[in-house]
Amino acid sequence: MTKSSAARAPQLDTRALNRATLARQLLLRRSPLSAADAVRHLLGLQAQNVRPPYYALAARLDGFAPEQLSALLADRAAVRIVTLRSTIHTHTAEDCLTLRPLVQPARDRELTNFRKGLAGVDLDRLAALARELVETEPRTMAQLREALGAQWPDADPQSLGVAARCRLPLVQVTPRGLWGRSGQVALTTAEHWLGRPAEPAPAPDAVVLRYLAAFGPASVRDMQTWAGLTRLKDAFERLRPTLLTFRDPNGVELFDLPDAPRPDPDTPAPPRFLPEFDNLLLSHADRTRVIPAEYWGRSWQRNQAYRTLLVDGFLAGLWKLDGDTLVIEPFGELTKAQREDVTAEGARMLATLHPETSYDIRFGTVVRR
Repeated sequence: MTKSSAARAPQLDTRALNRATLARQLLLRRSPLSAADAVRHLLGLQAQNVRPPYYALAARLDGFAPEQLSALLADRAAVRIVTLRSTIHTHTAEDCLTLRPLVQPARDRELTNFRKGLAGVDLDRLAALARELVETEPRTMAQLREALGAQWPDADPQSLGVAARCRLPLVQVTPRGLWGRSGQVALTTAEHWLGRPAEPAPAPDAVVLRYLAAFGPASVRDMQTWAGLTRLKDAFERLRPTLLTFRDPNGVELFDLPDAPRPDPDTPAPPRFLPEFDNLLLSHADRTRVIPAEYWGRSWQRNQAYRTLLVDGFLAGLWKLDGDTLVIEPFGELTKAQREDVTAEGARMLATLHPETSYDIRFGTVVRR
């Protein structure tokens, strides 16, 4: 597309992008989808910690109960594995076996940061040995590092563990990840856990279409940020004849599916309680469609992310469970009506995920900077 034709593409303002993204993310109105279909549609749920995928689905699905996702993990229909952006995600078994091969080049590049600690290590041999170890029985990362260290005593133990994680699709076996259960992280290969071989990496074009369905309208850089990959422009160009194009307020070209929802910017957006690391806040290079500029950086500190509150579709505060109290900490003053809606949504979230506990709901001090 020439610069002049890009300039003629319709512009979508921030609220239009916000409402479109919320609709794709099942956050504008709750969806009747099953937990499995929602995880598939969303291309996985960020899952560094155990509870975030459950909170993510509680905010998005009508009639969700945590046992629904827990059952998928217990039945090996979903797994926890390092994929996008080198972070743990909960994926359906099918996506685990395809998306992990798609992002494997990024995991290979990640290993270059550990060259010094892996001097003299035959990575092919390491991968074969690590596979044998974890397929014999699931191993903790400490056990895996210890066993690999016996073979390469001069290597950095941390680097050996990273190499195993990057070279192999290691899933966290249950009971880790189950709702209401505890368990240390023990690992085996996806192929062994699921009882079938990995699939060939999907064509980037197919994943572009799925990404737009869940996160669009979006730019090439947006998708690259989501996936942790580079060089996706060619896939977008191949798909250009079948896609619509728009501009964001800064003139950046956005792509979208012709039949995807793009609601009126004035469509009401109910409050939503999201977990830490929710993909809504992490999957675009330009996140102003969800995060107002004045609140940038408020939802995390160093490597720690906080649970977030959406009001009118945008980041508006933080929340936490403090004993038997849901504490809501808005970034700015909320109207009486907004406070009532937020309180009602908080009560709904608590009833969905913690029905056995009676919680108070209170608003903390407005978080200012």
